[in-house]
Amino acid sequence: MLLAILPFLIVIYLFDYGNIDVSDTVVLFAGLALFSIFTGFVLLRSSSDQLINLSKQINIAKDDKNNRPIKITADQELNDIADNFNTMLSKLRRTDREIKEQSVQLMTYARDLSASYKKVREEEELRSRLGRYVGKNLVDKLINSKKGVFPENERKETTVLFADIRSFTTLVERMVAEDVVSMLNEFFGIMVDIVFQNNGILDKFLGDQLMAVFGLIPGENRGPYNAVRAAIEMQDATKDLMEARGKQGKETFEIGIGINTGSSIVGNVGAENRMDYTVIGDSVNVAARLQQMGKGGEIIIGEQTYHQAQSHFRMQKKGTIKIKNKKQPVVCYNVLSVQESEVSLPVTARQTRNRNPE
Repeated sequence: MLLAILPFLIVIYLFDYGNIDVSDTVVLFAGLALFSIFTGFVLLRSSSDQLINLSKQINIAKDDKNNRPIKITADQELNDIADNFNTMLSKLRRTDREIKEQSVQLMTYARDLSASYKKVREEEELRSRLGRYVGKNLVDKLINSKKGVFPENERKETTVLFADIRSFTTLVERMVAEDVVSMLNEFFGIMVDIVFQNNGILDKFLGDQLMAVFGLIPGENRGPYNAVRAAIEMQDATKDLMEARGKQGKETFEIGIGINTGSSIVGNVGAENRMDYTVIGDSVNVAARLQQMGKGGEIIIGEQTYHQAQSHFRMQKKGTIKIKNKKQPVVCYNVLSVQESEVSLPVTARQTRNRNPE
């Protein structure tokens, strides 16, 4: 302000003390110039106030949670700036909202992915554990079952199969330890495959004896049929294996098989640091006793197994046996052969029959 009127103060001083003549025209122009400068100052001041107001409105708009656009009364240029700012702010807020929504979606995807990974890992661990007892195809069937994997700690009807090598003690006395282990591994490998192919579950190995359980899989109601089918295939596969071993000059043997169907307690049995999923009960003891009475190459089954599987196989009544702790003798039957035609056999069964042990 002072800089603007300083030249006029100097002129006035010269007029008063410098004896300078001033015409009316000069005075008029001087007044107009002073008025113009004052008017320009006022306009600049007004524009400055508008800019300050615009700046305040912008700061308020940045922190406004209601997303209200800025509104000012100013020159057209400042109004254009405000409109452009409102447009840019609207786009930024929309972009921010979209980013937040995508962040929520990403968090949801991450949570679902984590849950899926956890489920896959649990399934892999379950497959690994089940693989000790059942075949791969059966593992998939158990995992995909809507009724769960295994019943736990309950009473259930099961069919138990025992297969035992006859005269094993005498046999191993003539063999070196390495040959005994090799023979058992080869034999059990074939037997376990047959159990798995017939929807059975490997319970345990007892020296030269194998124990398998049928009828535990949810939705499977053919435990007796599957067990007898597996027993026939096991006897046929053993014959083929012994023929191959005989040609190689190796020791040979026969197996006896006992099968019984009845109510058993199914569950995890053992200590805290060592558990076995197994079946226990009187029907298991009967199956073991039937196996003991069978000769090499025979399949001896209990009465309940007979009633549920007789339409599929040729059987012959063997007689009755007295079982310890049972008042009534047990009626048993000898399985002779398959009643069904060979064409109706599952592919896996025919392959097992024709297996080449070598």
